Amino acid sequence: MIIEEELYRTILRSVPIACVDVVIRNPSGRYLLVRRKNEPLAGEWWVVGGRVHHGETLLDAVSRKMREEVGVEAAGPVFMGVYEDRFDRNAFDVGEYHTVSMVFGVEIGAAPSIRLDCQSDDWKWATTLPKRFSSRLLGAEKVSKIKANN
Repeated sequence: MIIEEELYRTILRSVPIACVDVVIRNPSGRYLLVRRKNEPLAGEWWVVGGRVHHGETLLDAVSRKMREEVGVEAAGPVFMGVYEDRFDRNAFDVGEYHTVSMVFGVEIGAAPSIRLDCQSDDWKWATTLPKRFSSRLLGAEKVSKIKANN
């Protein structure tokens, strides 16, 4: 379902957008990152992910984003935590853009064939996740520490 552009601008100004992000790792423990072409974060190396569609489960969104963005099938996604962010640049020029992402980890085979969609212009295997992403990721181990301190 496509939302009319002006209505979508109103939504972006009004509420956080529900997303999934996918931390894809190969058997060597490296992370698959794509270089974004679009705002937010144009030109930055980032994990696969994006908006959850109305009526779509989180796991279905993970599978769809992996297929669409890098041409890889998901196998056994595992919930890792929540990534929340606010961006002052976006493709719709609406001011601050607020996202809340459910983050899933996926292990893939040794040599998948990566096929990028139009949202990215390059990909790489990295030893670390982007700092902005990892510093804002609220994962299970952080949740456990917070609960222990309360």
